[in-house]
Amino acid sequence: MTVVTRFAPSPTGYLHIGGARTALFSYLWARKNQGKFILRIEDTDQERSTPEMTQAILKAMEWLGLEYEELYFQSKRQEIHQEYIDKLVAEGKAYWCECSPEEVEQMRQEAMAKGLKPKYNGRCREKNLGPGPGRVVRLKAPLEGETSFVDLVKGKISVQNQELDDLILRRSDGTPTYNLAVVVDDLTMGITHVIRGDDHVNNTHRQILIYKALNAPIPQFAHVPMILGPDKKKLSKRHGALSVMVYKEMGFLPEALLNYLARLGWSYKDQEIFSKAELIEKFSLENLSKSPSVFDTEKLLWLNSHYIKESSRQRLAQLLLEFLQPEGFNPSLAYLEKIVPLYQPRAKTLKEMAEQMHFFLKEAKELDYDAKAVEKFLTPEVIPHLQKIREKIATLTNFEQKALENIFAAYLEENQLKFKVIAQPLRVALTGQTVSPGLFETMEVLGKEEVLNRLQRALELAT
Repeated sequence: MTVVTRFAPSPTGYLHIGGARTALFSYLWARKNQGKFILRIEDTDQERSTPEMTQAILKAMEWLGLEYEELYFQSKRQEIHQEYIDKLVAEGKAYWCECSPEEVEQMRQEAMAKGLKPKYNGRCREKNLGPGPGRVVRLKAPLEGETSFVDLVKGKISVQNQELDDLILRRSDGTPTYNLAVVVDDLTMGITHVIRGDDHVNNTHRQILIYKALNAPIPQFAHVPMILGPDKKKLSKRHGALSVMVYKEMGFLPEALLNYLARLGWSYKDQEIFSKAELIEKFSLENLSKSPSVFDTEKLLWLNSHYIKESSRQRLAQLLLEFLQPEGFNPSLAYLEKIVPLYQPRAKTLKEMAEQMHFFLKEAKELDYDAKAVEKFLTPEVIPHLQKIREKIATLTNFEQKALENIFAAYLEENQLKFKVIAQPLRVALTGQTVSPGLFETMEVLGKEEVLNRLQRALELAT
């Protein structure tokens, strides 16, 4: 048996963390078993589905690197759905119903008053009605016994058939319902494993009844528990339930988000860091957690910092341009590749890196100086030292880090100074701020001419 999984988002909104995790688990299970992963856009809700949301989902899948073998749009499959509904009616496994929504609601109210399950009472079940205005098609569900399945995460889940009603397969406007369309699509696409959020558990028994009515093989189901915020409540925007592409905009790498999502409800021994290849190799449905997972932004940041450290400077430079160009900066990739290693060991996000390196990308005359830092560190006592250091730097023919260290060491010894006396004044003079990468590394990247220009501007500011 070839394993076939699917991810079936609705384009009524962006792809969020919960959906991305479900997509990842479905992708990993297919790849683990050398199977097929299908993306199905469930766009039958014409009022709420938009082309923009569809494109956003496709872009998010591409960014995450979740490649799929086939792409379907549910809205283009209605003829197939209708064929299966007609088949069920023809075989006496479904029937036309003329009860209005108001009548069905009254049935439910009456059942509740008697302490029974609120549901449709089957009034039209044996009327042998045909099509007509306002009529729907309902499944002729079993009245006795139970419907059960063994969930690959939760174990056996059963429900008494008397708790279920004759669910609608075709609405009064002629369109197929969600449960019917899902079953027909999964059946005709050969889906063997349905991996989805546990908010779909209640639909599963109803869908199994449709499979049985069609005499069709039933896929295996794995319902993944929800993701909670740190306060153990349903994940919301304040916790981090953001669109996947917002994480891209925040400066996260796709491999960091994938790694984090995989560990959010799945584990393999004590391992925390996984490449995509390792995830495919080690993933198993047996190791999915039965309990909800708690979203931890700090852990995601830790993983992102790890992947930033592991990335090449060439790749990071290219990615950083996406953050710098909207701010009006357009440095060469060669220059960016020199800057990247100065931030790579400590950066948590690409956005943070981009913001912190702004001073590298301005000329001396455009550099912004922190007024308080200038007042505190560019004092009359320090100015003579900065002037002499500038003169010595001007004589250098080799402007590499080691040569700069040597010239400063000699100056400090000659003047019996400790480095801390001139370190912060020099940092403010060169960067306009009190925090930066190492001074000598910074100077080497800036280059001799720019360092001289910045020292000169700082001297002018302080006088």
